[in-house]
Amino acid sequence: MLQFNNVTTHYGAIRVLRDVNLQVRAGEITCLLGSNGAGKTTTIKTIVGLVKPTSGEVLYQGKRIDSLRTPDIVRLGIASVPEGRRLFSKLTVEENLLIGACTIKDQKQIQENLKKSYKLFPRLEERKKQISGTLSGGEQQMVAMCRALMSNPKLLLMDEPSLGLAPILIKEIFDTIVRVNREDGTTILLIEQNAHKAIAIADYAYVLQKGEIILESSGDDAISKEKIQQAYLHKSVDAAG
Repeated sequence: MLQFNNVTTHYGAIRVLRDVNLQVRAGEITCLLGSNGAGKTTTIKTIVGLVKPTSGEVLYQGKRIDSLRTPDIVRLGIASVPEGRRLFSKLTVEENLLIGACTIKDQKQIQENLKKSYKLFPRLEERKKQISGTLSGGEQQMVAMCRALMSNPKLLLMDEPSLGLAPILIKEIFDTIVRVNREDGTTILLIEQNAHKAIAIADYAYVLQKGEIILESSGDDAISKEKIQQAYLHKSVDAAG
């Protein structure tokens, strides 16, 4: 569904991604692991057109999208759950969700999507009139996820959904990611630092370090993902030290 071919990106003179090659296959959960500063968020910004590649190409369903404007990319069926949630903090839960449906004209479809959101996270229906800035971090993450799903995306990009959440909420978020993938068939690119959780639900995994893919799943998937987890955690410990 999504493919990077030798993608390099810069912020000014600073190179952030270097000759990145990756694929996100339709119907699967693909995770991209990496520590802070590895280039994970830049990868998402490159997909949605907020950052343009210096070289290489980004393909979505076989067609190049790296020259398109962000609104046009979103209309193709790509939605993003950004790092830090980025809610409209002075608007209610339901108002935030409705913003996510801005590409849908059918009001009946919008109402059906609202019902699906509330079924996914019943707490949001209880708080639909509550100002989103007053929600807990976990509840805000639920709103951010449902806001993205309101557009019926074919490809869902998730940037650090577990960041800053309590373990019980992390489990709920990851269970929901699997549910959205399995029940709705939504393809997901999951950007994460939580290697244990991400690899446990992913069909395929990549490790990004200093803007380069250094490891990816191959061969026996269970074995290769275990090796990736070990290598990633070892590198993270080294970096922290």
